Amino acid sequence: MNRAKLDTFDHAILRYLSVNGRMSITDLADRIGLTKSPTQARLKRLEEQRVITGYRAMIDPHQIDAAHIAFVEIKLSDTREAALRAFNEAARKVPEIEECHLIAGAFDYLLKVRSRDIAAYRRVLAEHISGLPHITSTSTHVVMEAVKETGAQSAL
Repeated sequence: MNRAKLDTFDHAILRYLSVNGRMSITDLADRIGLTKSPTQARLKRLEEQRVITGYRAMIDPHQIDAAHIAFVEIKLSDTREAALRAFNEAARKVPEIEECHLIAGAFDYLLKVRSRDIAAYRRVLAEHISGLPHITSTSTHVVMEAVKETGAQSAL
C-alpha cells in the first residue's frame, strides 16, 4: 500500500475535519487559505486515496447511558495467527467493546469497554468478554474521569 503524499494544506484539511467533519467547504477553504475549488479537489483526493475513511457523529455517552468506561487487559493462551483472527472476529461482535488493540508487552490485547455502570460492565465481562476465544485472564482498569476523549488528532 502506497502512502499518500500530503502537503501542509492536506494536513490542515485533516486537522480541521478531525475536529469538525461537518465543516462546509467554504469555511474549510477560508481556514486553510485556499479557494473553494482547490479545497474541494483536495478533499475529494483525500477521500479517494482513503486518507479520509469516513465521517461520524460524536455522541455524548451520558445521553445514551454509556458513560462507564473500563480498559481491559487480555491475556490469551494462544497467539498464533488463527487464534488472533478468532479473537478479533469475536471481539468485533461485542457492541460494548468500543476499541480493541493488539498490544506488544505484558498482555495481548487492550479493550476499551463502555457500559451504563459497573454492574452492567460486570455482566458484559462475565457474559461476553470472558467467553471470547483463547482468553486465559483479564484485568480491568475502571476509568474515574475521561480527561481527553475526542478522537481528533491534535498534531497532523
